[in-house]
Amino acid sequence: MSLRTDRIGEQLRAEIARALREEVGDPRVRMVTLTQVDVAPDLSHALVMWSALEVEGESDLEEVQAGLDSSAGFLRRELAHRLPLRRMPALRFRHDSSLELGSRTLAILKGIRDETET
Repeated sequence: MSLRTDRIGEQLRAEIARALREEVGDPRVRMVTLTQVDVAPDLSHALVMWSALEVEGESDLEEVQAGLDSSAGFLRRELAHRLPLRRMPALRFRHDSSLELGSRTLAILKGIRDETET
């Protein structure tokens, strides 16, 4: 990725997060954290990586994904009004499990440390 696409990705992440928090009324997307936005060099699409720590089970993840997918058109239109881009990328959302994996890894390491101390 170039510096330009990195900068655009960060702007998109900040604006999408703000719009999800303040403007999207779908309760399925309330507790979503956007971790990263990867923008194609030609600005045709942007892959928005998200995570939600309070979601339990695969069915809840699917509901959050459905909520994000249904709000993609609205978010794209809102971003087109706010950001000075000639071409607004199409938004695709994908779950990022790295935060959950990191949390589980830390819990395992803490458990190992606690066992060795006793």
